[in-house]
Amino acid sequence: MKTLKKALPLIIIFSFIFNLGSFSLSQEIPNDISIAFKVGSAEELAKYFNNTIELVILDKEDVYSNVQAEQIVDNFFTDHYPKSFEFIHKGGKEESLYAIGKLVTFNGTFRVYILIKVKNDKPFIHQLRIETEND
Repeated sequence: MKTLKKALPLIIIFSFIFNLGSFSLSQEIPNDISIAFKVGSAEELAKYFNNTIELVILDKEDVYSNVQAEQIVDNFFTDHYPKSFEFIHKGGKEESLYAIGKLVTFNGTFRVYILIKVKNDKPFIHQLRIETEND
């Protein structure tokens, strides 16, 4: 019991330090982005698009307005309806985040790359790539 009483302040201090550290980390990739890929919702995904977005989907590559990009992604989901999606890697620092995901559809498996920049504490997708996965 004495050992616990002596250790308790150290436990509280370490807990406080680790909790502070988690608050100072850069923002996370919003969970809604993952959900949008899982259900094939271009509309939900487009809520995170910047005004213009570099979009690479299969053989199409260009910079599009967010409205154009939403239509292109919607066409992709129509042709490749998702079975599952998961992020396999996330990273970044300060105001730039990236994620790599695996999108399994009824017509194939794809690698998804997302680049997000945070402006005024809001995440915006600047680049989205959906490429055929090479196993």
